[in-house]
Amino acid sequence: MIRISNIKLPVDYDDRAIQKRVCEQLRCDKHAIDTIKLHRLSVDARKKSNVHFTATVDVTLNISENKVINRCKSKNAVIAAPYRYELPKLAKKPSNAPVIVGAGPAGLFAGLILAQAGCCPIIIERGGTIDERIKSVDSFSNGGKLNANSNIQFGEGGAGAFSDGKLNTGTKDSRARKVLEEFVLAGAPQEILYRAKPHVGTDYLHIAVKNLRNKIISLGGSFKFNTTVTDFSVSDGVINAVITDKGEKIQTDSVILALGHSSRDTYKRLYDLGVAMEQKPFSIGVRIEHLREKIDCSQYGAFAEKGHLGAADYKLAQHLPNGRGVYTFCMCPGGEVVPAASEPKTVVTNGMSRFARDMQNSNSALLVGIGCDDFGSESVLAGIELQRKFEKAAYMLGGENYFAPAQRVEDFLNGRKTTAFGEVKPSYRPGVTGADLNIIMPQYMSDSLKQGIIRFDERLKGFCHPDAVLTGMETRSSAPLRIIRNDSLQSLNCKGLYPCGEGAGYAGGIISAAVDGIKCAEAIIRGEQDGR
Repeated sequence: MIRISNIKLPVDYDDRAIQKRVCEQLRCDKHAIDTIKLHRLSVDARKKSNVHFTATVDVTLNISENKVINRCKSKNAVIAAPYRYELPKLAKKPSNAPVIVGAGPAGLFAGLILAQAGCCPIIIERGGTIDERIKSVDSFSNGGKLNANSNIQFGEGGAGAFSDGKLNTGTKDSRARKVLEEFVLAGAPQEILYRAKPHVGTDYLHIAVKNLRNKIISLGGSFKFNTTVTDFSVSDGVINAVITDKGEKIQTDSVILALGHSSRDTYKRLYDLGVAMEQKPFSIGVRIEHLREKIDCSQYGAFAEKGHLGAADYKLAQHLPNGRGVYTFCMCPGGEVVPAASEPKTVVTNGMSRFARDMQNSNSALLVGIGCDDFGSESVLAGIELQRKFEKAAYMLGGENYFAPAQRVEDFLNGRKTTAFGEVKPSYRPGVTGADLNIIMPQYMSDSLKQGIIRFDERLKGFCHPDAVLTGMETRSSAPLRIIRNDSLQSLNCKGLYPCGEGAGYAGGIISAAVDGIKCAEAIIRGEQDGR
């Protein structure tokens, strides 16, 4: 196979355009080509007068590929091998099935790898199946009662199941390709294999999650939904069982803790048991919404909405003179702001997009870095209490009915309450209450957000639009603590316990969490828990 990089394509490219560029690079006739597949496709929008795609393609020929490479002498063409995931050899089938706590990306992919190795994992999830979860989320969004165990944080698929479904990651781990390939096999769009910023969308993610579950079951795994792990049995620093709210005591030699970042009761129980944990910096802020068409025009100019570009995204970060970092996170083009509370009488915001990204607004988290010095206590659980403080304040400011407090950017910058919204209509359901968000923020946070908004406008025209909407509060961008583990990925002081993914402090998105789940599963397959 030949891999050709740095191929420029117009925004409305088709297969013939790709074939033409390949023939030019390899100096060969089109009849010598067997297959052409996109390996990577990214948007180059640095010059608004020349927005285009840059592609890397994989090509197979019906003539000698080595001879073609030697003849064309292109610095962009090399011989490459297709990716192939190698499942570790099972050291010994465990006498007790491995238990996975949580069915988010980390838990599902840990379960998949263990099932593929013949280990028959048991996955325990406090929330319901994705279909049950959709019903409870829709009910709450439409003014119904909050289900504390089945919401945007908890349930099959984890918090990522109600998001933009971003699958880009900063990790260079080759296992990320395994994750993408399994998502495609489970029904995700093929384009996630080559898009530089792949996203699957909430709608396709729901399909893929269900199919991953069915695949795990077909390979011998099992699920316990609507079941909460309430305790852990530990003897001499070694885990031997988990206890559930159904009165079950499940014997096991290996527990993968794929909790997600909102399992506060489980954090508390682990803390009481003395499992090694530490405070971890995280971020708090708001969701900012703009009209999608304005963001598209700011990013793509006259090319907006043309060809294969789709809705535009952005990613902005700034280190401020006050020492704080402010940045955007989990940007949702053509999406909506959603209610992500998991505890009564709190308001938490998040963002969500469907695959088409075709809703009126685009939104993003706008966050300020929170250091451990801001927690107000040395307790490992202090970050959780700080999150709760903001979530309860947002509930009060919103009217104590799960409406979120929201404010126009111009009003926020000038410290006045919003009484009416302009061209950008808040998308948050159940609804919003016009407010002054400055009231519930410490000075360092409101000042940092204001500076960030103004500075980001210099890089993304319209970011500081007067009618852009801020909706509070965004508190669950990452876990506020880390469950410490050693080089074998086991807990520092509880052997057989594998802290995993975002909730344990070792990931920051769907792909990195899934990769971490795979790594923990591999450790069990290799029998590393036997060397405890």
